[in-house]
Amino acid sequence: MLCKEIIQVIEAAYPREAALDFDNVGLLAGRSEKEVNRVYIALDATDAVIDCAVRAGADMLITHHPLIFSPLKKVTDENFISRRIVKLIQNDISYYAMHTNYDVLGMAELSEKILGIRDTEVLDITRENGGIPEGIGRIGSLEQPVTLEECCVYIKHKLNLGSLKVFGDMDAKVSRLAISPGSGKSVIGAAIAKGADVLVTGDIGHHEGLDAVEQGLSVIDAGHYGTEYIFIDDMKRFLEDKLPVLQVTAAPVIHPFQVI
Repeated sequence: MLCKEIIQVIEAAYPREAALDFDNVGLLAGRSEKEVNRVYIALDATDAVIDCAVRAGADMLITHHPLIFSPLKKVTDENFISRRIVKLIQNDISYYAMHTNYDVLGMAELSEKILGIRDTEVLDITRENGGIPEGIGRIGSLEQPVTLEECCVYIKHKLNLGSLKVFGDMDAKVSRLAISPGSGKSVIGAAIAKGADVLVTGDIGHHEGLDAVEQGLSVIDAGHYGTEYIFIDDMKRFLEDKLPVLQVTAAPVIHPFQVI
């Protein structure tokens, strides 16, 4: 089927209009008229991912994070970003990114299910659709109160992680949990305002962590990749369900750094 037909199916569930204003989503490189049989799915369009897509014979690459985010003035082999675009086009691979539209309409609900939080609501509302609030992250209740240390063990198990960074008193009791996959600095205020005991997210710096704790919010930094790699298998299942004619390959889960 054609690339543009696949995009129509994706955007029926994850319309571009749901993306935040700063974002860059949609078909970012390649041909909309490309005949697609094989799709490769990854979180980021790195050199390694593109090489894997080429070796897999992919006709289309779908990622969560957009390769083209800051403006490009030229597309040559002299820049590491534009060099990837050149390789995609040379290999006739159409490249599509679905970022904050998926965060709002897929990632938030998926993360609440994985963590098993109950009685949830949107953490950071970005829009309303038919009177229903939509947005980034979720906040809800754990099955029962636990210590922050026990919560960390639970999060590591649910997200299959080897390590976490934690701000807060490990003996403190927590029961109301907020989850914001990816970079969650911007939702700390929303988590506090909605009464969260702990926020699970990524990319938390020294000052953000300290300031959150001073305001009564513990923070579990499970990593940007560690909270978002769930996109890969979820989109693989989505395409296999909606478009079984396609051959869909998911990139392996490989964390981008090691803790030693």
